[in-house]
Order: sequence, then C-alpha cells, then structure tokens
Amino acid sequence: MRTLRLALSISASMAALLVATSARADDDAPDGPRAAEEIVVTAQKREQALLDVPQSVSVIGGETLERNQAITFQDYLKLIPGLQVSQSNPGEARVVMRGINTGGVSATVATYIDETPFGSSSGLVNSGILSGELDTFDVARLEVLRGPQGTLYGASSLGGVIKFVTNEPSTDGFEMRTRASAETAKGGKTSYMGSALVNVPLSDSLAVRASGFYRSYGGFIDSIGTGGSDVQKNINDSKSYGGRISTQFKPSDAFSIRLTAVLQNLNTDASTLVEADPQTLKPLYGTLSQSQFVPEYTNIAYRLYSGTISADLGFAQLLSSTSYSTLKQHLRDDNTILYGSLLGLYDPETGTAFGDIGMPQHTNVERVTQEVRLSSSGESMFDWMVGGYYTHEKGAILQLLEAYDAGTTTPMAGFPLLADIFLRSKYEEFAGFANGTLHFGEQFDLTFGGRYSHNAQSASQGGTGLLAPEALNAKSSEDVFTWSVAPKFKINDHTAIYARAAKGFRPGGPNLLPPGAPAGTPSTYDSDSLISYEVGLKAETADRSFSIDVAAFHIDWKDVQLYAVINDYGVNTNGGSAKSDGVEFTATMRPEAGLTVSLNGAYTDARLTDDTDPIAVGGRKGDALPFVPKWTVALNGDYEWSMGNDATAFVGGSIRLLGKQSGNYSPAYLATFDRQMTLPSYEVIDLRAGVDFGQFSVELYAKNLADVRGLTSADYSGALPNGAAGVGVIRPRTFGVTLGAGF
Repeated sequence: MRTLRLALSISASMAALLVATSARADDDAPDGPRAAEEIVVTAQKREQALLDVPQSVSVIGGETLERNQAITFQDYLKLIPGLQVSQSNPGEARVVMRGINTGGVSATVATYIDETPFGSSSGLVNSGILSGELDTFDVARLEVLRGPQGTLYGASSLGGVIKFVTNEPSTDGFEMRTRASAETAKGGKTSYMGSALVNVPLSDSLAVRASGFYRSYGGFIDSIGTGGSDVQKNINDSKSYGGRISTQFKPSDAFSIRLTAVLQNLNTDASTLVEADPQTLKPLYGTLSQSQFVPEYTNIAYRLYSGTISADLGFAQLLSSTSYSTLKQHLRDDNTILYGSLLGLYDPETGTAFGDIGMPQHTNVERVTQEVRLSSSGESMFDWMVGGYYTHEKGAILQLLEAYDAGTTTPMAGFPLLADIFLRSKYEEFAGFANGTLHFGEQFDLTFGGRYSHNAQSASQGGTGLLAPEALNAKSSEDVFTWSVAPKFKINDHTAIYARAAKGFRPGGPNLLPPGAPAGTPSTYDSDSLISYEVGLKAETADRSFSIDVAAFHIDWKDVQLYAVINDYGVNTNGGSAKSDGVEFTATMRPEAGLTVSLNGAYTDARLTDDTDPIAVGGRKGDALPFVPKWTVALNGDYEWSMGNDATAFVGGSIRLLGKQSGNYSPAYLATFDRQMTLPSYEVIDLRAGVDFGQFSVELYAKNLADVRGLTSADYSGALPNGAAGVGVIRPRTFGVTLGAGF
C-alpha cells in the first residue's frame, strides 16, 4: 500500500572505508599488519588517489560488498556514514545524504553507472522514489560522493551522487565465477539467489565480460483479514533478476571503446508496509501484517545501453559517453479503504466491502544522454577539464482508478469510471562545465569549477472519469549556474586537510493543477538550490595500518521544493528554507595481519527554517527534515587467516545504531497529534564467516541477528483500516549460506 498517486504532479566522506579495498597480503609478506592498497576513485571524473580529492567520498570495494552479502540499499548502509534510505518496496527508494530531503517528488541524490546518469532529472515521473537500486554483483566499487555535485554531475545531485563502477572486460585471461545462496527469514518463506560471470579475451585488444543474477526473496508479511480484507500469508514475495554485458576494444594504451548493456527487473507482490499504531508506530494486531483487499504488485524494469570512447590526444585526454536508457514501472495499488467509504463500497463500522478499489499505474522514463569532455594529461602546475552535456527525457504516468467486484479484480459492472488519466512530460537540458586545479608547489592545491545549464520542460495532462483533472498544457525553462571551490593543504604524503564551498540545484518545472485548484496555486514550480560549506581531514599512517577521515559541513537550502496535496491531488510547490549541519567520520584500524576494524558515524541536524502550509504540506519551522536520523554509528570488523593448503578462513560482524528520525510531513497527522511522526531508534547486528579453498568457497551469514523491527518509512494517509499508519520494516532475522566457485 502506498500513498495515493492519483496526484499526477506527482564529498566525499573523507569517509572512505579503507577496508573496502584492502589488498590481501602476499604469501611472501612478513608477519604484521595487512597491507592496504592506495584507493583510486573517479569522483572528479579522472582517476585520483582518494587522499588527493578535496571533498567527501566513501568507497566500498566489490570484495567487501560480497563478503557483507550487500546487494540492496539496506545492506550497505552500515558501510557508508550518513547515507540513509526511506523505502517500503524494492526499487522504490528515497536516498538521503546529509539530510537533504523534504519528501518531494524529485530526487536529491543522482545515480551513475560508470560514466552514465540513470533515472530522471524531472520531478514529473516520481524520480524522488525511483532511485536506481542496482544489483552489486561484479561491481568493482561503489563511490558515494557527498553533495552538492552540481559542477561535474549537474542537476539533482544536491545531496550527492551514488556511482556504481563496474568491472571492465579484461584481456589478461579467461575468468568464470558463480555464487549460489539460500536463506530463511523468521516468519517467512525461504529465499534463493544465484549469480555468475564470465570474462573472455577474444584477442590481445578485445574482451567481453558478462554477468547475470537471479534473486527470489520469500515474503514475511501476512494479510490477516483486518477490516474484512483477504486472509493470506507471506504476501510480499519479490524477485530481482538481470545481467550486464560489456565489450571493450583497446588496440593501444591511447585508445579504447567500451559498449555496455545493463538489464534488471525488480518484481514485488506487495510492499513491506505493516499496519501500525499511529502514535507509537508499533505493529498492530501482534504481527507483521497489512490489509489486502486488492492484491498489489510492483514491476520495475531498468534498461541501459551505453558507449564510451577514450582517446589520448597527447596534450589532453578525450572522453565521449553516449547512452540510451529506460525505466518502466507497472504497479497496482489498493485504495479500497481510502475511497471505498466515500463511494459507498466499504462500511468501516462492520468491515464489510461491497466492492474493492484498485489503481493500476504505468510510469515510463526514456532518456538519451551525451557527454564529451577534454582533460589535461600529465602532471603540470595546472590540471584542467572542460566538457559539454546533453540530455533528452520523455516521461509518462498513466493511472486508472476503478472499482472491482469484492474479492476479485473484475471491474464492477454498471459502476461509473472513476479515473483514466495521464501525465506526459519532456525534459531537455544543455550544459557546459569546466574544472581546474592549481598546484602551488607540492603541498597546496586550489580546485575550482563552474557549470552553466539550460533546461526546458513541457507537460500535458488529461483523462476521463469522475475524478479526472481538467486538460492542461504547461511549459517552463531555466538557466542555472553552479560552482565549487576547494583549497587543499597536504601536510605530508599521508595527511591532508581541505575546505570546500559549492552550489547545487534541482530543476523546477511545470505544474499541472487539480480540478478546482484554489486561486494562486502556482502553474510552475522553481528550482531549489543550496550552498554547502565543508572542512575535512584525511590521514593515514605510513603503513596504512590506521586511517581516519573526518568532515564537518553546513548547508543553506533555499526555495525548497515541497509536495503539497490540494483536493486529493498532488502538486509541486516551493517553500522557504532549510539548513543542515553535521559531522561524518570513518576510522579504520589494522592492528595485526588479517584483522581490520572500522568505525564510522554521522551527526546530522537538518531542519526547516521556515513554516510550510499547514494544510497542504504540514511542516513547521524547526521540524526535522524527514528520514534524517540525528546520529548513526556503525562498527565493522573482519579477521582473516590462513588454514594452509591455499585455504583462507574469515569471520566478521557489524553493528549499526540508528537514532530517531521524523517521518514524512503529513497535514492529517499534524492536525491529529500536533507533532510529526517519529520513527524510533534501533540497532542491527550482522554476522558472517566462511572458508575460501581457492576455486571453491562456503560462507555463512546472519542478518538482523537480534530480530529488531527497524522502520524504514512511515505514512499516515487514511488508506488503512482503523486509522492505522503504514510503516516500512526491515527484513526479520535471516540466516543464509552461500557457495562459490571460480575458475
């Protein structure tokens, strides 16, 4: 069950997790702390050592992701300080960094796959909750760049960027690897997962790499007949499957072409929402349950096709990145309670449903991008980069609200059509950017950059039925300049301090108004922007047995985009201002060979500094921004040792503590309880162990060992019986085993 979507309008933490890319000690290495490789990232769109990047970046290597069984957003939150996700369905996630979130429909964190942006820059296709939840199998590393990243990454990166860096095809030799897992969650069905990859060199200059995965997760939430709903167990089964194939042609070190296709489907039978007491947010009825009248489902499909050309021109490096992508979502929501009593199809007194109400919806995004950039090559006093960027997007939301015979999905004969409506939109953007670094000797650098962008948008809405909006067409356009400046002082080869100031923005757009909209309801909404001020320290010992990254920030956010409900329709609007202050850190220790311990955490105080409309939005000055815990702390530890005969064993564990956080702003909740919803604090414990025999491996793991009921979202929309709130929950205690083989 989701919030009604009939509304048509609908960095780098110095916290690089060094355990992520730890290198195994050579067999001939002397006893002592395990050596760690220098971390190389592409945060500034060129390869650099992490210590040389004057911004907050966290890096998680592919080996660490696999060892932690980290496949989804919820799995790797413990590895990245300050990253937060509000989610009640696979593939439907709102990613929050540094507190930049008000629950609007546009994303504040951008998603990249290598050189390619994925998703939408527009607020008219629900980009705020459709962050790309890409499978992490055969990912080289995950780079998390804290925002704003408007200079090099452009629109909708106010909070930052999540960048999936995939493994390139290699001509070094043939490789094949497989993994198979089975796990069981408390009170739910068994889950099964499998993945495989193959790398094939076709010549000295041509190679192909392909990977695929299939993951079937058993449900753990029941519908128990509350309010006359269906009785069914484990209704929230889900599946994720897909793959990636990439070909690279590299005839010389000076030239390469890489072509990549990424395909992924995420199919869910029901959300992970649980009916809860609206005051305490504790599950009602003594169990993890929800009321299902109309069976819900969500099917999401990602398709991305990209081509990257890199050429060394001698004086500079040329890179061209071209892509075509689609994101399609098909779903059906259950709106029986929300509309049934109004239409005489549901009696809340007796819990009798004379008919059910469902809403099928299709959301489609089609996007073409092109980026060309030229970067200086070699070391000089001045490193520079110039580039151009273009994107063209087409979006559509198609909704049907209809009445069904009770207990079926058969349209009710003779009942009038409620709504058959559409919203179609286009987004086009041109941008030019430049970035440079001045080296004043070996210790002091000054990095600065700017980006000018122009976007033009158009949208149209219409439809038929009792609740259809009037036919409208709208347009908007904007010109925006963003900038960044970052001085860095390198105290020695292993310690650097830096400061950074940067501006970011999120595009505005046309507003399509609901029937009978009050006078003064805006026909467009403006972009919002923020300026961030950050200082940080990155330090490590000469042998990298200890490292620490710390960053402190202050963010001023103005013209904040908000989601407002008018006459049961959603519109986008701009509010006043907000601020966010905080500190993030990661400390990593390797006190002896094979042992790695890391501690990371974040303190974030993010609040509105102006009131919003109490009837349409429901946020007040001083209220915490939604889904931003004031503090999070995670402790991760792993120990690895040789068992002889090429066998290596490991044990590890993690604990993540999460403070209280506010739910979405809700006028109804504010009017009833005179406060915002507050999600309670909780902690999650994970354990892991395994043995690698060389070509074969076996791993055991436990997730959420204490079986806590951590909440990932909260909603109070009137869509549930007995005035319940809907809360998203993390997966219950889970035990699993993984078998691996590689050749």
